[in-house]
Amino acid sequence: MRLRAIVLAVLGLLAGMSAAIVILPEARRKLLPAGERIATIGKAQIGGPFSLVDHTGRAVTEQDFRGRYMLIYFGFTHCPDICPTSLQVMSAALDKIGPLADRVAPLLITLDAERDTPAQLALYVKSFHPRLVGLTGSADQIANVAKAYRVYFNKVKDEKSSADFTIDHTSILYLMDPNGEFAAHFTHATSVDSMADRLRKILQER
Repeated sequence: MRLRAIVLAVLGLLAGMSAAIVILPEARRKLLPAGERIATIGKAQIGGPFSLVDHTGRAVTEQDFRGRYMLIYFGFTHCPDICPTSLQVMSAALDKIGPLADRVAPLLITLDAERDTPAQLALYVKSFHPRLVGLTGSADQIANVAKAYRVYFNKVKDEKSSADFTIDHTSILYLMDPNGEFAAHFTHATSVDSMADRLRKILQER
């Protein structure tokens, strides 16, 4: 368990660095040699359309959240530690910013299409923020949305699991603006206060 947590922490750090290179022009200038710099058009290549099912069984797309910020976490309900910890931090940060949180739709998109049915998600989301929406779909739908958000995940054998497998994945929270454009990201190591301060600043500026 400790080894897996260390591995996932390293994956999260590498994913965060990769996201920074893709997202931030200054990071690209500093980290990439002149001959390898990536051409940009001023927008992060993260996010995109999706078609999923929420924890009530309702079909939803990204258009259902237009006009609000989306705070998205990719995880799964059988995740032993990192996922619940990240969702607890998300929930606490939203509570901390008060009425501003009404402008944010907190979302959990599962990476475990096999086990995370709407009914399973409905039970799980009750443990976190009262407005947390759980989203699931077919294996292809999940793979497509994960690819759009640059999320790594992999089904691996786990003899301790009743299903004989678990999901290794990067642990990043994405904040998308009311138009569905990337606004910020947080790793699972971000504190409640840091996340709340960053969310408050973004929401008050826009």
